[in-house]
Amino acid sequence: MEALSDIEVRQYIDFKVYSVTSIKKKYGFRVVLIYEDGEKCIQKSGYKTKKEANNARNVIIAELHNGTFIVNNYFKVKDFFTFWLEKYMKPDKLTADSYDSYKNIVYNHIIPCLGNIDMKLLNSGHIQKLYNEKAVYSQNIARICKTVVNSALKFAVEKKFIVSNIAEEVELPKFVKKKKYRTIEIDTKRTLNIEQVKLLIEKSKDTPIHLQVLFAVLMGLRKQEINGLKYSDIDYIHRTIKIQRQLGKKANTDNSELKVGEYTKQEIGVKTHSSNRELYIPDLVFEAILEERKNYEKNRSRRINDKTTPFKDYNFICCSTYGNPRSKAFHFKYWKQLLKDCNLPDMRFHDLRATYCTLLIKNNFNLKAISKIMGHSSEIISVDVYGENAEIIEDCLNELEPFIKLVEPTDEIKNGDELLDGIDENIIEQFKLA
Repeated sequence: MEALSDIEVRQYIDFKVYSVTSIKKKYGFRVVLIYEDGEKCIQKSGYKTKKEANNARNVIIAELHNGTFIVNNYFKVKDFFTFWLEKYMKPDKLTADSYDSYKNIVYNHIIPCLGNIDMKLLNSGHIQKLYNEKAVYSQNIARICKTVVNSALKFAVEKKFIVSNIAEEVELPKFVKKKKYRTIEIDTKRTLNIEQVKLLIEKSKDTPIHLQVLFAVLMGLRKQEINGLKYSDIDYIHRTIKIQRQLGKKANTDNSELKVGEYTKQEIGVKTHSSNRELYIPDLVFEAILEERKNYEKNRSRRINDKTTPFKDYNFICCSTYGNPRSKAFHFKYWKQLLKDCNLPDMRFHDLRATYCTLLIKNNFNLKAISKIMGHSSEIISVDVYGENAEIIEDCLNELEPFIKLVEPTDEIKNGDELLDGIDENIIEQFKLA
């Protein structure tokens, strides 16, 4: 991009303002900004009289002292937003998924609407028009537009591209439904009752996503957290597992540098700081993990000398017979078929996590404790139990206590020798040392 560069984001450490002089039959003066690595000269000219030039000079000196002097004001909105997104946000401020979302907003919504306006001429009316148009198109798009514009213009103020954030006082149209701040909203129409959970678990045993289902509905894990779990994350003595990574796209990764299929299966950090957590493993899940580990060892042993398609010993719990991690969409076809086989309503795989959360809430678990288990950054959780949705919760209240006992480990951890039977002794030692 030619109109704006990284150099122009620097902050000056001192300045000089020269006296008014005659410039091309009019009047003007020079401003020299001093940086750590050099200087930048800005010429202010075109004033008709010497008095007019001196008045302008005094204003600029005041701005320089107050730190409100605008160094760059000659570029267009599209230049600024492109620079902010690609040079500032993309390198280390956004995850790959967040970048894709911001990129869509900037290139498909903000720039087409405001791109050709000079940055120095951008006003609140322009911002309001953007919000109004996008709210008619999509309320969600309008909300994200507001987030992106506010964030970008805040950066613009900090870097002295504009004097103030003109978007701060601009609101979305009144018909746009406001979302509750830091609230997790759960629609119980998309959750399951106890009998449905039991049926789903039983039917899933015949599918490649059995463990994924268990991790989601009995531990409340996110799909990409499940795909990122490794055997080394498990404490086999205390029966706990650390949630410390997920699989997805790593920001600023060149797809051409990776092998086919690896781009969306890279190890990245969990969603938020609160998502780093250690959870107890329910007995049912623990047994399933040990059974899956037996399959892992069998696959590794039989492919140890396979030079064409060798086993990838990445240590992932949910993996293919070649050891490769599962993709984000691997579960989809099995999940949809599973819902049909169980005669369950069409729902997202993510709704298993909501099911787990809802059952804990209705069993009067402390909301703060639930938030920690779920990896939420806030303990504010809202469950919709009105109208016909209420029966989804009520018809399984008497079975909640057995469900909790099922998903929570017993106080006395039973000896795991029977469960470990059939696994190589060296592997058992690795379990105990993990």
